[in-house]
Amino acid sequence: MSEKTYAHPRWGRLWSLRGREARSERALTARSVREALVSLAGLVGRPVRNQAGQEVGRFLDIVVNFASIGEAELYPPVTGLIIRVGRRRLWLQAAQIAEMTHGEVRLASARLDLQEFERRPGEVELAGSVLDHELIDVDGHRVIRASDLVLAPLRDEIRLVGVDVSVTSLLRRLGPARFRIRPTPDRVIDWAAIQPIGDEGRVGGVRLRQPAKALEALRPAELAGLLESLGRGERQSLLDALDRSTAADAVEEMGAEHVQRLLRDASSELAAELLTEMEPDEAVDALRDLSSEERERLLAAMAPNASARLARLLGYDEDRAGGVMTSTLLTCKEHETVAEVTGRLRKLSEHAVDLPGIVVIDHEGRLLDDLTALELLLAEPSTSLSELVGPPWPVTVTPDTLVSEVAVQLIENRSASLVVVDDGGVPLGRILADDVLDALVSEKGHFQLFRLARP
Repeated sequence: MSEKTYAHPRWGRLWSLRGREARSERALTARSVREALVSLAGLVGRPVRNQAGQEVGRFLDIVVNFASIGEAELYPPVTGLIIRVGRRRLWLQAAQIAEMTHGEVRLASARLDLQEFERRPGEVELAGSVLDHELIDVDGHRVIRASDLVLAPLRDEIRLVGVDVSVTSLLRRLGPARFRIRPTPDRVIDWAAIQPIGDEGRVGGVRLRQPAKALEALRPAELAGLLESLGRGERQSLLDALDRSTAADAVEEMGAEHVQRLLRDASSELAAELLTEMEPDEAVDALRDLSSEERERLLAAMAPNASARLARLLGYDEDRAGGVMTSTLLTCKEHETVAEVTGRLRKLSEHAVDLPGIVVIDHEGRLLDDLTALELLLAEPSTSLSELVGPPWPVTVTPDTLVSEVAVQLIENRSASLVVVDDGGVPLGRILADDVLDALVSEKGHFQLFRLARP
């Protein structure tokens, strides 16, 4: 089975150090653990023998306990085996296991305490609930499928220590029994890097790990790649594991077709929440790709103020300034000080990409200036905004200005953004250069923006 992978970003120095430190403590870095790996898939159907070497049954599955897995303990311990004796599925406690090798399980005693298997709280059957299921490799930022699961002695217990994702292991399981028993160590991913996908991080009804802990380090683009790789159910589970703001940031990075599918598959409530958290221009782009009935349904599920804001933006044509602008603006009165404004900016840090500066307005709400973050940084905190107002004056367009003309204005004025104002000079929104580029490239080809710059 093919795997979709994503390039590893350049982490900051602090994260790199923390990441290396965390990985250095993982089980598979120990040579003794790697040399003792046992394939779960290789054990299925193999004999279980007592102390005297007599076969007492055949291996069916192994059960691990996820109930106590958390920050301090990443490798779930084996609590017992499920073996077949005749037609019965019987339970064998882990304390009775003397040795687990590639080809068989040896028991510590000739006397066995065999019981009918009943799963207890926190327990998961690995072959039945995890093997061949999709998981998230947090280190590699990809969705994987468990071709095999590997076990090893660790801290005086047999534990689940990794996932084998190799095609070789998948083929090995289809071949003769003698080839199935050994894992592929070079393609084994440490279990500490794995985030299961299920109902809020559950498999077989059991929570395996707090999802946010494993996913919090991923960037929006990496999460978007994961969301695009998953099927409907798994994608929903991943969305449920993320807070709404993080999920919305990831959705903004997804391709248009994937966003369209996600919004259609999600409940009206979830889709409305994601659209409300998204930047207005991104949310409008997503809504435009839906049918009018779908748009109305999602707008009706939103809070009235959010619905009204997006409906207003949807009223502009796509090829006009109003259709590509974001309504995310920080407007300030000219009498405010730099200190007051920077305080407000900090509260809007999640919108930093769409706030390259602040819009200064007069007492009637009309645009006076568009100050950059650098101008604020260089000014004294006690400075009034009125003292900073002055040339070069902001570049403005009206909502009905063609996107192609907006591009020309950006190029001629060497601007990274411009302000959209109404006929009375009241600011309505902002257009960033990349928003124009996205609009023009998607409609007219890669070189359209550069052709506009020619005299």
